[in-house]
Amino acid sequence: MTDPAILYRLTEVIEGRKNADPETSYVAKLLYEGQDKILRKIAEESAEVLLASKEQDKSHVIREVADLWFHCLVLLAHHNVGPDDVLNELRRREGVSGLDEKAARKV
Repeated sequence: MTDPAILYRLTEVIEGRKNADPETSYVAKLLYEGQDKILRKIAEESAEVLLASKEQDKSHVIREVADLWFHCLVLLAHHNVGPDDVLNELRRREGVSGLDEKAARKV
């Protein structure tokens, strides 16, 4: 198994760049431009994942999912949450039917 700690290392890099110069840091620029910019990047990367999947190109799918995950980490940083928050939610859902979990949601 590969090193899942990469998510935490990326999170640390993203946190470290929150206050960096937007002229020299892509992460700082995204965060400076705000949530709408980050959401547009996530929408763009999501579409690229879909297209890569339709092409049946596994390496392209992997690259695009990596881009999507990275931008999702930036969004989490924007909201001052991190991978543990998402992992805890997945842990909470573990063993629960997807249909039951969805029916139990308030929103």
